[in-house]
Amino acid sequence: MNRIDLDGQVAVVTGGVQGLGLAIAGRLLASGAKVSLWDVNDEALGKAVVALGDGASARNVDVTDLPGLEKAHADVEREVGPVSILVNSAGIAGGVAPLDEYDPEMWRKVVDVNLNGTFYVNRVVVPGMKARNYGRIVNISSVAGKEGNPNLSAYSAAKAGVLGLVKSLGKELAGYDIAVNAVTPATANTSILETLTEEFIEYMRVRIPRGRFLEVEECAAMVAWLVSKENSFTTASVFDLSGGRTTY
Repeated sequence: MNRIDLDGQVAVVTGGVQGLGLAIAGRLLASGAKVSLWDVNDEALGKAVVALGDGASARNVDVTDLPGLEKAHADVEREVGPVSILVNSAGIAGGVAPLDEYDPEMWRKVVDVNLNGTFYVNRVVVPGMKARNYGRIVNISSVAGKEGNPNLSAYSAAKAGVLGLVKSLGKELAGYDIAVNAVTPATANTSILETLTEEFIEYMRVRIPRGRFLEVEECAAMVAWLVSKENSFTTASVFDLSGGRTTY
């Protein structure tokens, strides 16, 4: 594993207690950063901090709760240090149904967590980054945000909205040495596969030219570079993690 130099950096990783978020947090720690995990699952937060070890801390906070996010950010800056890295990985898939049968309440919840939550988290960290004239932000989108997944209209729409936010915010902050980028993972090899039928797993796998699912470490490797000082030019961009399923 190449070691990206993140010495002296303080990172916030939302949704960092499992899957992609946990792998990203581990890679950032291995690269020298201190990492604060933000999640709503208090029990999982405690286990994740123990598993990650020195340099990891946690805040129980909901990404749809703007005052709670503001408090968590202030606490981290006071107790750990200025936040220079944000990886926003929190998200939910929501219900699976055709649009004409989709529960409106579930639609609102999926959009609130995946899109509004992304706005809130970014809004909280950006002022400090602007004041210090430095920052690195990666918002996790999805291959669904590029091409849409049938029966996942809310998730697909929200993740497409994340891409629009990234492109807009990256341009706003380009003059502050703040890079804002997105990654678009295809299905990852996580415990979520255990909840799906073999038929649906195969349906997703055959659409990936690599012939396999994304490993969480592969996502973490890309994100680690994106949040490093070496990424000094690219911003407002989308980095593909679909194994060739999408090429734009």
